[in-house]
Amino acid sequence: MLSRCSLILMLLLMLLLASAAHAADAVDGYRNPVIDENLADPAVIFHEGTYYLYATGEVDGDNGYRVYTSRNLVNWKRGPVVFQPGQPHVWAPDVWRDPAAGRFYLYYTANKTIGVAEAAAPEGPFSVRRKLFDSAIDAHLFCDDDGELYLFYVLLPGFRIMVQPMANPSEPKGEPKEVLRPESGWETLNGHVTEGPWMIKHANRYYLLYSGSGADTPDYAVGYATSAGPTGPFVRAEHNPILKRAEGLFGPGHGCAVRDGKGDWWFVYHQKRTARREWDRFICIDRLLFDEAGRLHAEATRGSRQPGPALP
Repeated sequence: MLSRCSLILMLLLMLLLASAAHAADAVDGYRNPVIDENLADPAVIFHEGTYYLYATGEVDGDNGYRVYTSRNLVNWKRGPVVFQPGQPHVWAPDVWRDPAAGRFYLYYTANKTIGVAEAAAPEGPFSVRRKLFDSAIDAHLFCDDDGELYLFYVLLPGFRIMVQPMANPSEPKGEPKEVLRPESGWETLNGHVTEGPWMIKHANRYYLLYSGSGADTPDYAVGYATSAGPTGPFVRAEHNPILKRAEGLFGPGHGCAVRDGKGDWWFVYHQKRTARREWDRFICIDRLLFDEAGRLHAEATRGSRQPGPALP
């Protein structure tokens, strides 16, 4: 049997190793892009100390999703392919973990149809559960504080953002409701578009982030609208868009909001590589900030060093 001194030494060694691993994950800053691959429309979840990122992008010459993992939202490791539906035009994933069942649900767009797939782990593999909506893209599941589920998505034609109450992760409940559609201004600068919905809740208010204008143009940008409830009515922020093109920075849009170890909000999204009308994009992160009046602010960055997220 080990002596008391040996046990203490083992415990100290374990603490030192854990501390060293944590220090290795720490970042003193970041520069965009954080994933310099042709990826777009990222969704990130946090599970058991690791961030998992899923995005639009070619998968080994086929259509599907690959997972990327990180301990700090900055340094990402390429993981396995998690889902291939066997259809073209596979876009804009979202993944949600059911805390009751411990199962993972992947909301996918394939050939302008939204479906849901299921897996036992965030690395997949995911298997199709059911089709949800035709002529639709960009699904995102939001779980409210009371456990109620709402699926936001974009109905085509017209790029109308809808919300569908859900009985469970794969079963709609009642009828969907339109919450936003394109309005003149930045949302219609290069195509009449509102898409990429993502919901967060702050100080008992609901913030619906979304992207507008054409996704293949440098004018693609991010705005938000607020409401007292998850199904609206939503009012657009007067200072929209909060992420937009700048000198040497093109088409920031379609992302997700995630919290770091201090509880601060970050937006993980894509930018375009050039001002040309095409689909060459990469993954970025930047901070989301609430001011004293509850207004949401962000600034897209590229190349310059920024203070990094706090470790979980």
